[in-house]
Amino acid sequence: MNLQCTDTIMMIRPVHFGFNPQTAANNSFQSDAVDLMPEEINMRAQSEFDRMVESLQEVGVNIHLVEDTPTPEKPDAIFPNNWITTHANGAIITYPMQSPLRRKERREDIIQGLMKKFKFDKRYSLEYYEDKDLFLEGTGSMILDRIHRKVYSCISKRTDPTILDKFCALTGYRRVVFNAIDSSGMPVYHTNVMMSIGSEFCLICLDAIDNSDERKYVEDQLKEGGRKIIEISVEQMNAFAGNILQLQGSFERQFIIMSSTAFASLTESQILEIQEFATIIHSSLDTIEFIGGGSARCMIAEIFVPGAGYEF
Repeated sequence: MNLQCTDTIMMIRPVHFGFNPQTAANNSFQSDAVDLMPEEINMRAQSEFDRMVESLQEVGVNIHLVEDTPTPEKPDAIFPNNWITTHANGAIITYPMQSPLRRKERREDIIQGLMKKFKFDKRYSLEYYEDKDLFLEGTGSMILDRIHRKVYSCISKRTDPTILDKFCALTGYRRVVFNAIDSSGMPVYHTNVMMSIGSEFCLICLDAIDNSDERKYVEDQLKEGGRKIIEISVEQMNAFAGNILQLQGSFERQFIIMSSTAFASLTESQILEIQEFATIIHSSLDTIEFIGGGSARCMIAEIFVPGAGYEF
């Protein structure tokens, strides 16, 4: 079993994908397509979603596919990684979300379905922090190094260190916290747009970490685990090159999923570096990226099936 990468994921097919004004205030990756009707936006997003699902299924990734519900309307339901994580010790953890609209994405029927199908037997709920106006949005906020039990997080309105400490106390992870700034001068809203950790590599936009001491601290923590660091620029981060995920396919083959926009932003040498570790799969996600401000990694909630013999 690969401790870092799973071969099983959950994806949620959208019914009302669209622009969420509640998240746009601190997500500079979002844009509002005023010239498109909501039905057209959702139809395009569904088409992009379906193509990505097909690409992953073709290489043997197991997908627990869930349909969004028509009501209540949830424009960001396509991004389930922000509200739920699963762990191989049998735990499911749910998270506090900044946007009230996004809180509707937490569905008890999904949680119960996962517990029944995959035999999860522990449930931890952190959403009570919403009453304190504190948030930690799952693996958007946290990049988990499951091998070395570290969690990397850049602090933002959506990533509060208080809840991060709670997560670490609950799971035994050690936190690596830093600040990162996007090209508009705002805090990077989610850590997973600037970095991704695979089994043997880390792809990261170190230039977004403005403080040199913090930058060195993050580099040292990554090198401590023996991973190769592949750097991307701020411009490439803006093209979602950091929003990627390594997965395992059939015959234990390793794949990295990213958007076609992200792939087009990479240099030939970066592509070669990445492909030392896994085969790249890219899929067009133009509508999802432009309207939703998220990309391929955001669309995937990893499922670490219980019984793999390690904790969290």
